[in-house]
Amino acid sequence: MYKKHGQPEEHRFMLPRDNEVVGTVVKAQGASKFLVLCTDNKERLCSIPGRLKRRFWVKENDIVLVKPWIVQSDEKGDIVWRYSLMDKELLKQKGFNIQ
Repeated sequence: MYKKHGQPEEHRFMLPRDNEVVGTVVKAQGASKFLVLCTDNKERLCSIPGRLKRRFWVKENDIVLVKPWIVQSDEKGDIVWRYSLMDKELLKQKGFNIQ
């Protein structure tokens, strides 16, 4: 991972804060909506907010960071981050149960 001028890019790693949870994308529903199985054993219909739609692409079996909605927090949420394959191992080391 290098920037334009040949300098190494810093790898960012986000841990869940406050009420955020880690989850696995089970199925793409279309129109940037995804069915996500979260680590708190709840299945949520999650969407990518407009400001983040072009920042990352989400596929099935990706590990994502979900921020549940204030209303209907057990059913819906927003995807705020997508973890890479390297991050999956780091999350397991930190104690998160990921399928």
